[in-house]
Amino acid sequence: MRRYVALLAVIGSCHVAVGRAEADVRVRIVATDPPAEATLGRDDTFYVRIEYASDEPVSIWARPYFKGKPLEHGKSNASFPHSGSGYALGWFSFDGPAAVDEVRILIGSASRREWVAESYPVNLIGTGAAPPARTRSPWVEEMRREEAVAQRQAYEKYMSEPVSVGGAALVSGFMLLMLGVLISGFVLPAWALWKWQGGWRVAAAVPASLMAFVVLRIVWDTSLDPTAHNLWPFEILIFGAVALAIMGALLLARRVSVHH
Repeated sequence: MRRYVALLAVIGSCHVAVGRAEADVRVRIVATDPPAEATLGRDDTFYVRIEYASDEPVSIWARPYFKGKPLEHGKSNASFPHSGSGYALGWFSFDGPAAVDEVRILIGSASRREWVAESYPVNLIGTGAAPPARTRSPWVEEMRREEAVAQRQAYEKYMSEPVSVGGAALVSGFMLLMLGVLISGFVLPAWALWKWQGGWRVAAAVPASLMAFVVLRIVWDTSLDPTAHNLWPFEILIFGAVALAIMGALLLARRVSVHH
């Protein structure tokens, strides 16, 4: 429950802080592992060591781009808030064949929407094959340990703070909404598959297949990387709403066709 309070609070902060001054943030990539020109196998991680200085807490992400467009498939790092100065660890990997010519460092803060703070040219080719054996730079393992400790400390600190009545009610309402959309997104198409015949049954299979794909993808990806779908409740809400919209259109069209 506390995780979803945090998720909702982060989303709300993007709207509350419009009038505040923008954060003074400076970042630069000081090292990569493997080098900036490399061939990567399937789920072979590319790490970046990011030096930062910020006058307020910010989240820092490393994202792969090719010809100005973000790579849609693969995994990349989540982030906990960083403030002051120091080093952050960014990373991403490919699920299959890919090409990357640029790494962008994205920043997010309470006073400003997400923006690109650094662009770093690379020449990375993802083969989609099994990754080669690698000996990582010492800073990679060191930073992975440091980030794991910092994330655990941040989580423990948050868990020790009391949850307000309003926050608990907000999360409870959100979870009920998500559960309702999830159930409806499955039950309504399933009912249509059972009741309808012919082309209408085929049409009802579309939203049913969509919801099944979304849920199975979340389960599969998180089994490989627990951070792959940090906002999975919102994914279910979005695709569940799409499935319900499709079913609503089909119900309306079927009723009109029956009466004519």
